[in-house]
Amino acid sequence: MISNTLSGLRRSTLALIGTLLCAGLAQAQTPAWPSKPLRVVVGFAPGGTTDVMARLISQQLAEALGQPVLVDNKPGASGNIAAAEVARAAPDGHTLLIAPTSVETANPWLFKSNLLPSRDLTPVVAVGRTQMYLVAKPQSTARDVKELVAQAKAAPGKMSYASSGAGTAPHLACELFKVATGTFVTHIPYRGAAPALQDVLSGQADFVCDPGIAFPHIRSNKVKLLGIVSARRSPFFPDVPTVAEQGFPGADLDIWFGLWAPNGTAPEVLARLGREVASILNQPNVKARYADLGGETAYLDNAEFRKLLIDENKRLAALIKQQKINVD
Repeated sequence: MISNTLSGLRRSTLALIGTLLCAGLAQAQTPAWPSKPLRVVVGFAPGGTTDVMARLISQQLAEALGQPVLVDNKPGASGNIAAAEVARAAPDGHTLLIAPTSVETANPWLFKSNLLPSRDLTPVVAVGRTQMYLVAKPQSTARDVKELVAQAKAAPGKMSYASSGAGTAPHLACELFKVATGTFVTHIPYRGAAPALQDVLSGQADFVCDPGIAFPHIRSNKVKLLGIVSARRSPFFPDVPTVAEQGFPGADLDIWFGLWAPNGTAPEVLARLGREVASILNQPNVKARYADLGGETAYLDNAEFRKLLIDENKRLAALIKQQKINVD
């Protein structure tokens, strides 16, 4: 009887030791993350909104993770070049993409590319947003959106709006404005938001859907802010009504920015990234720097971010098809 009991205890002990050894072996086979410097790929040139947000997050992420986080600028094709590079990267959590959501929601409808971010990349979280502002040239006699619309309807095709380039968010926002107001206004694309704003300042274009770089000129009354091209008022100009509040619902498009990883990245790595980014965006100094860009540290968790991407994709696909927008 005693022999059987001892034999059972030995078997139980050996089984427990085996279980512990297997667990330890499995843990040893799972490499710690991060195990080397991280690379954040940005599809736009240094100094722009996407780049500055990426550098802010990368700096804070390096402190939180104990590894350097390097920003790698790969501009071109409205972020498609950078997105493709991240899609090809090893899914080990050491290569990430920070980009505007348009890389997934608008680009597939504008560019002929083998890349399909909704299929080839894994969204992690949203890292911020900027609103857009309907800014008119200083010579404009319009005092609000209603008067601008009346002037545009009185001379179809004679008025013009500037944008940072065909297919960019400011371009799409102004096209939403045209649809919402039933106006025909000529589009003048530029290579960037700065030259587009400059020609509004000089009176060469009548207005622009500005992503926030016009703030100093608005505050110094060098241009006229007629309305907010967003579903809500701006925290920076709370007394200025939205376009919808002025009678034209549908003209609203925020520029959201997000974080993506290669498909196959471990769920625990994605979860850690989400937690760290949420903490970073809650820091007062980060909020203040975003505000300098005309942006907000608007965090969306993974589920919320995925829903935003789906909804924005549907909306922009319909707009691009309806307005026959192309990037040629």
